[in-house]
Amino acid sequence: MIRSSRFFWLLVIAGALLLVKGSFAVYPSLFPNPTAQLSLSSDLTSSARFEPGAALFELSLPAHSAAFTVVEGTTAAALRKGPGHLEGTPLPGEHGNVVIAGHRDTHFRVLKDVLIGDEIRVESARRDYTYRITDIRIVSPKDTHVLRPQSRAALTLITCYPFRYLGPAPERYVVQALLVEP
Repeated sequence: MIRSSRFFWLLVIAGALLLVKGSFAVYPSLFPNPTAQLSLSSDLTSSARFEPGAALFELSLPAHSAAFTVVEGTTAAALRKGPGHLEGTPLPGEHGNVVIAGHRDTHFRVLKDVLIGDEIRVESARRDYTYRITDIRIVSPKDTHVLRPQSRAALTLITCYPFRYLGPAPERYVVQALLVEP
């Protein structure tokens, strides 16, 4: 009886440790790392090269009280830190299509609530920009036309869809916005 009781408690402790470890991976914003200092890049130009995972700028959705630090790249490691800027696309304020991807079950869960006309704000070390949502659509992962360059300064946010789907989601939720001229 004593052996089975010890084994039971060993399993309980092991399960609790696995839950905590998984929480760090799935919800990194709930467990800030005090040793990791994210400093925003002060020179945001399209010719600049940034390390994957480097903090680039702050993105917020004021109508939904949501704010994120956007990092460079869309690798699994980068996306654990925050939404990722798709390498090779322009940076905020530049003409073209700034593409940012994020996970539907962490950072970009809020996208399910955005509406056409909502503002998206971008704050960099050099300048702030305001974009207004003009289109929301659901596309196939193979449909890459939303990534194409545009003649105006545009911002595209992408996440997996449906939001409550378990496992790899079959579609993509795309929010597109245009820069509001000052």
